[in-house]
Amino acid sequence: MADTEPIREIAPARQTSLGLYVTAKEAYDLWQADPGLRILDVRTPEEFVFVGHAPMATNIPLALQTYEWDPEKKSLRWEMNPDFVAEVKAWAGPDDTILASCRSGGRSAMAINALAAAGFTRVYNILDGMEGSAVKDPDSVFDGMRMKNGWKNSGLPWTYEIDPARMKLPPRQSRTFVAGNEHD
Repeated sequence: MADTEPIREIAPARQTSLGLYVTAKEAYDLWQADPGLRILDVRTPEEFVFVGHAPMATNIPLALQTYEWDPEKKSLRWEMNPDFVAEVKAWAGPDDTILASCRSGGRSAMAINALAAAGFTRVYNILDGMEGSAVKDPDSVFDGMRMKNGWKNSGLPWTYEIDPARMKLPPRQSRTFVAGNEHD
């Protein structure tokens, strides 16, 4: 597999304790050669649904949106999914080969480190993730957008179609909205 390839420079945020890495294209090629390989998408359910996903991927989110604004980071805050490792253990065994993906390789590295600490041994980080790297060219209309590499930008199959069996959603309390109640 890819761990026998020459060493490539990997950003610190994408490095894992297992040291197993592939690009999105390499991950797809590996999956085509062995559809028994598991592709784990650790992004939020919102990203999985609205940004799109590999049709063979299973979504087990590492972190969840809090829907609270972080003025320092200028983004929504996240909270770790306390059931992440347990959900992955229910889905795959510690010796299964898993190809893990997120937006661009950082969260999947965090997920892999958590899984390695729980005994998983063959989890590869898809370094360029689903959306890839940001364009860094102030003269480009795509400056700052994730338009380089990644699953979607590599021409690999992806979809917006949802198979509920491929999403491991955390339990949430249901709130019913009724117009005119004290909370609207």
